[in-house]
Amino acid sequence: MMVTALVQAAEGGDQNPLLPATYDIIWSLVCIAIIAVVFVKKVVPAFTRVLDERTEKIEGGLQAGERARAEAAALRADIERELTEARVEAAKVREQAQEDAKAIAADVKAKAHAEADRILESAKRHIEAERQQAAATLRTDIGVLATTLAERIVGESLAEEERRQRVIDRFLDDLEAQTDQAQQRVGETTEA
Repeated sequence: MMVTALVQAAEGGDQNPLLPATYDIIWSLVCIAIIAVVFVKKVVPAFTRVLDERTEKIEGGLQAGERARAEAAALRADIERELTEARVEAAKVREQAQEDAKAIAADVKAKAHAEADRILESAKRHIEAERQQAAATLRTDIGVLATTLAERIVGESLAEEERRQRVIDRFLDDLEAQTDQAQQRVGETTEA
């Protein structure tokens, strides 16, 4: 410090004590320039590289987000399309099931009618057979009664089978003729 004070005294300087000397300013500027050059050559590129990487990551994330959004929209459209197709298919299946149910119902009705007709026809045949059997039994019983009555009235014996059969047949024929005439009269009165 002393040397500096002596140099200043020799120069005769009235320099402001708050301002550094010119050589200090120059050397400081040289050091700052060297540091700035090193900073610009080494630090700034590394910093720029890190910023570029971050920018790329951010842009990649944004692009991935856009792709994901586009894929989601495409998937949503596919799902909606498939859902629409499924609804159409379900409607077709319901319609087919209804048609099948109608066909089955018609088939069951036809089978039921056929079975009812068959049962009715069987019942009619059975009733007709029973009626004929009852008529035959009745005819025999009436024949026996008529023969007995005729024997009592006529006083002769109708023991011969052939004679007895003729009397029974004649009596029953007369009875049937009277029944037919009665039915015709009833039919005529119901038509009038």
